[in-house]
Amino acid sequence: MEGQDEVSAREQHFHSQVRESTICFLLFAVLYIVSYFIITRYKRKSDEQEDEDAVVNRISLFLSTFTLAVSAGAVLLLPFSIISNEILLSFPHSYYIQWLNGSLIHGLWNLASLFSNLCLFVLMPFAFFFLESEGFAGLKKGIRARILETLVMLILLALLIFGIVWVASALIDNDAASMESLYDLWEFYLPYLYSCISLMGCLLLLLCTPVGLSRMFTVMGQLLVKPTILEDLDEQIYIITLEEEALQRRLIGVSSSVEYNVMELEKELENVKILKTKLERRKKASAWERNLVYPAVMVLLLIETSISVLLVACNILCLLVDETAMPKGTRGPGIGNASLSAFGFVGAALEIILIFYLMASSVVGFYSLRVFGDFIPKKDDTTMTKIIGNCVSILVLSSALPVMSRTLGLHKLHLSHTSGDAGTNKPSANGHQKAL
Repeated sequence: MEGQDEVSAREQHFHSQVRESTICFLLFAVLYIVSYFIITRYKRKSDEQEDEDAVVNRISLFLSTFTLAVSAGAVLLLPFSIISNEILLSFPHSYYIQWLNGSLIHGLWNLASLFSNLCLFVLMPFAFFFLESEGFAGLKKGIRARILETLVMLILLALLIFGIVWVASALIDNDAASMESLYDLWEFYLPYLYSCISLMGCLLLLLCTPVGLSRMFTVMGQLLVKPTILEDLDEQIYIITLEEEALQRRLIGVSSSVEYNVMELEKELENVKILKTKLERRKKASAWERNLVYPAVMVLLLIETSISVLLVACNILCLLVDETAMPKGTRGPGIGNASLSAFGFVGAALEIILIFYLMASSVVGFYSLRVFGDFIPKKDDTTMTKIIGNCVSILVLSSALPVMSRTLGLHKLHLSHTSGDAGTNKPSANGHQKAL
């Protein structure tokens, strides 16, 4: 009987691993397809030549798509964990959600951390150096020469990063045990390095999120159709049409030798056409879209911003008054054991909305900063270098999102240890979970 029970347990464990692997593959496949369509929408079409550079661009495109899919997974994983916890609490014995368990959630977090490290330190540097490489002088030009140059650059970059982190560790904690721990590449060094990246991401989120919260109203105002109050759209369209025709006549009459005037007129004509398109869109919009959608969205943004600021202020006051409220790396109640919100499913839904709003605000704030203004992708006119930079930036922001939202008190999810780490004194290799 004991032998049969052991075989049954092993079969159950095998089927569970197969089921979890299948679910992870299907989820990632969906994210990869969506990411591919997003990148190809912005990728410059002139880059699609049929030569050696086309192969390089195609490889860089696949690596960038993989990174963007990992970023999307890192953003969606925290809301998925919160909603899974509430579902398990609501239907603890349901047959149809047996696949949704703590092992699957922890496995997804481990994969997210592994792929985030892989993209940050291997795939994206490889894609950038591979895109910029030409091959060493004296070697035959081709893909192999470019791969060789890329690998050499990656090795030099790894040595540089290893040295910087080693020096930083020596300055922060000059202890023999801590220095020896860096020799353990997998258990200590990579989580430490990823924690440094998460810290940079948190600082970037702290910088971008306030800017994004203030810019969200402006961005949504540009995307939505504003109400028509004391405005005559027909008259405005008529005036802008006359202005467009006048500029076109001036362009025909200007001599081609006056290059500066031609470029200035073409730019002015393009701005006029954009303004005319916006006015025509406002005219074609329905009364519901003009008078209901815009005010509703603005009120919703105001409510979300107010709730976010209120929760963060309450969490800061709790941290100042109650020392036990400080987020620690201790084991939490686990998935499916206790609700993460005092309001149950409604509170969890509110937390998810605020997490998505925080991420959207941080992305808007990131592109609103003057330093990163050139990173804004343009439809059908974004080079692969800019796409790689955007993917890395979004990956850093998404990697810091769980840490940032936990610190600000937007959720109370504890994932400090995986099931494989239970009972051991080693820290988890998962950078997300270590920070949480």
